[in-house]
Amino acid sequence: MARQKEIVLCVTASIAIYKACDITRRLKEEGCAVSVVMTKEAEEFIRPALFANLSGNKVLTGMFSDPGAWDIEHVSLADRAGVVLIAPATANIIAKLAAGICDDLLTCVVSATRAKVVIAPAMNENMYLNPITQGNIKKLQIAGAKFIGPVRGKLACGKAGMGCLAGVDAIVQETLRLLK
Repeated sequence: MARQKEIVLCVTASIAIYKACDITRRLKEEGCAVSVVMTKEAEEFIRPALFANLSGNKVLTGMFSDPGAWDIEHVSLADRAGVVLIAPATANIIAKLAAGICDDLLTCVVSATRAKVVIAPAMNENMYLNPITQGNIKKLQIAGAKFIGPVRGKLACGKAGMGCLAGVDAIVQETLRLLK
């Protein structure tokens, strides 16, 4: 079944972005078609060319980037998706999704899809445990989003705490499970 559906991997600006490269590679090894959507901020960490190489597809970075053919990109991506996976997901993107804000390609794809949405948060512990972030997570769970992690580990600030991106194996296995 994984060969019949596409996974739209949405990548946001987090130090954990390097794990999204491994997620892409692993999903491809499982026979999945992977389309990558990057926020503009994510491009500050990794260039789209790396994800294009790993996925074998053009990486989409903006609402108005040239799709190469006439297509309403966020709608066609949303329609093709078997699963929309956001990994890593920042507090910012979680808040925007919970508020229904559609101001970039990623948020528009999530808003337009009928596919399962999987969110793998990665952020500082204080941001993750913030009552507003926790409320946003609950709101998205009620709307049907599935969360994987975060887990406890060493954070970008140097402290240990809750907020590290879940393991690549856990993210890939749950995504494949939901794809079936």
